[in-house]
Order: sequence, then C-alpha cells, then structure tokens
Amino acid sequence: MSRELAALPGVPLEPVTDLRLFRRVPVARRVRFNQLIVTGPPGAGKSTFIRQLGGWPEEGYIDLSQRAWWRAQVLAVRPREIHLGLPFVGQPDALSLFDEAWQRNWRDLVLDESRIQLPGPKRHLLAVDWQARYVFEFILPAPERIYRARCERARAGTHPIDACVDLDQIRAQVRLFGHVCALFHRRGMQVYLRQRVRSRPYRLATPVAPAQDGP
Repeated sequence: MSRELAALPGVPLEPVTDLRLFRRVPVARRVRFNQLIVTGPPGAGKSTFIRQLGGWPEEGYIDLSQRAWWRAQVLAVRPREIHLGLPFVGQPDALSLFDEAWQRNWRDLVLDESRIQLPGPKRHLLAVDWQARYVFEFILPAPERIYRARCERARAGTHPIDACVDLDQIRAQVRLFGHVCALFHRRGMQVYLRQRVRSRPYRLATPVAPAQDGP
C-alpha cells in the first residue's frame, strides 16, 4: 500500500517490508551498515540517528554541484551525517541550509537541478559502482515536528541556527530535501526516507529514469 509524506507531495511511497535491525534501528535488509549516508534538513534527527547506529560522530559536507563529489574523502567513513550543498538558480556557489545567503533568500531560491552532479551506472567490469556504494537515508519528519524540536533546542541555546525558528521556512526545507531525494532516486541512486529514527523506512514507488552516463 502506497502513501505520501509532506516532503514529497504527489509522490507515492512504499513501506519497506523486508527489514533488519542495526542497534534497534530498522533498515532495509539489503542495506549494509557501511553504505549509509544520513541527510535531511536542520532539526530532522540526523545526529540522533547516527548516535543510535553507532556511526561516525563528526558531521561532513558535500557540494552536489562539484564534479565527482562521490570520491570525496569525507564519505570514506560511514555511516555518517552529511550536509548537502545545493546549487540554486542565480547563485554561483552551492548553498547549505545553514548558509546566511539561503537563510536570507530562501523564499526566492529555486533549486538548479541541471548543476547537480550524480554518478552514472557501472559500465565495465573493473569500474567502481558508485551508485551501489552509498545508500542515502533521508530523515524527513513532518515540518511541525521539526518546528517543535527546534523550538526546544532554541530554549536550550545549543544551535545558533535555531535563534529564529520559522515554520514556513522549515516546510520549504523539508520540501527541498524531498525534491533532492526524488531526484537521486530518478537518477539511479539508492535512497530511503523515514520520519523518525526508529520508524519504518520508505522507498519511492516511482520509476527510475533510463540509465545515462554520469560525469
């Protein structure tokens, strides 16, 4: 039975039924522990997810507009929480959702899909299968849940980004990561999404685009 989430309106999702547990966290049985890359908007629960898994404690960053980012040393240790630098129309450099330029202009910024670099499929026997190397877990709770969590963090004063918490901005962040998740799926990357650390993961029920050579 398919369903939809706020992050992906109009996109049918299928619950993963063949599961196993990594330290009480349900993941798809086909996923290996050292494939996992965890991402999502601020306050989604990425750090909690990594701590529960016993993954690498330091956060990393990749610029999706950079050629061959999938070869970056920051991805060598997994599972790991990774922040995404995203290209936007009219912006010369990729922005993360923590960047002041994104915080200031988020209502007007449009994701530039044409600048997002993704690996193509394996083409010969000795090539590295980059699409198979990584599994991206997108943590995408309901925006209202993130809002409550970030308001609590703001009272504790632990995260500077929570100095001004805006529910509409959080909704935009969740939609943006949902958009990236769907793009990854269409381009042949392995992706799952979930709303909570210990909740069942989902996969996209939409077809993958025909294979094309990557950069």
